[in-house]
Amino acid sequence: MLTIAALYHFTRFDDPAALRGPLLDLCLAQGVTGTLLLAREGLNGTIAGPRAGIDAVIAHLRSLPGCAELEWKEATTDVPPFGRMKVKLKAEIVTMGQPDVDPTARVGHYVAPEDWNALISDPDVAVIDTRNDYEVAIGTFRGAVDPATRSFREFPQWWAENREKFAGKRIAMFCTGGIRCEKSTNFLLGQGINQVYHLKGGILKYLEEVPQDQSLWDGECYVFDGRVSVGHGLVPGPYDSCHACRRPLSPEDRQRPEYERGASCHHCLAEYSDADRDRFRERQRQMDLAEQRGARHLGA
Repeated sequence: MLTIAALYHFTRFDDPAALRGPLLDLCLAQGVTGTLLLAREGLNGTIAGPRAGIDAVIAHLRSLPGCAELEWKEATTDVPPFGRMKVKLKAEIVTMGQPDVDPTARVGHYVAPEDWNALISDPDVAVIDTRNDYEVAIGTFRGAVDPATRSFREFPQWWAENREKFAGKRIAMFCTGGIRCEKSTNFLLGQGINQVYHLKGGILKYLEEVPQDQSLWDGECYVFDGRVSVGHGLVPGPYDSCHACRRPLSPEDRQRPEYERGASCHHCLAEYSDADRDRFRERQRQMDLAEQRGARHLGA
């Protein structure tokens, strides 16, 4: 049994590059895989590994400057969700493209999962899903506004074009684990919106703690690991990923004529060249060969 840990923390790292090597070495030594991002504004990522390995990496992360209060969310899996370990240096740990946004200065009001239903059921509250369109497509909270953004960079422009629709409303926002809302609530506060709320711990914490018979969540929650989606109780769902475009696919999507395992789906059929498709097919062939050998291909 492997432990999956999803985490983020905003703090100020003067030299994130100096943190990369020791962190990567520890993860490799402990048999931990996944991706961690380091930037001047903090860290973000999802990792998986044996219980002792995850504990060692978490302890190391909490020893970094300003990270003593780092929190994380856990799940378990029998299937390794990642093929290798990557520690990347980035300009932002979640890219919004707004240099004045600083979650360490102030954010919106945190709302615990057990209090979220009451908030979003209030007719004076507008609920906004800050995730990408392909994530929203497989599940969201009832009545939530979908900005239909393809990346988080588009959120500020979407808000500028739509803010008048929310005049006089309190704003409640949510995302997968909470990291986007740290930035989006700070952004809205900077825009003069004072009554801003966000779901503490994100959708994952809600699905973990709120009983299904009391839930206002419909569908599945997309996750950025081999599980692809989870439902209530963080039970893995029926979705798989298109290995070409990485969008989630339901069992019905995989029956469509546009779907070719490893090469295309109905979302991306017109997005890639024939040369791209040939490359995707070769990658899938190598993955199949690795599986036959009982190994895991790094492109999986």
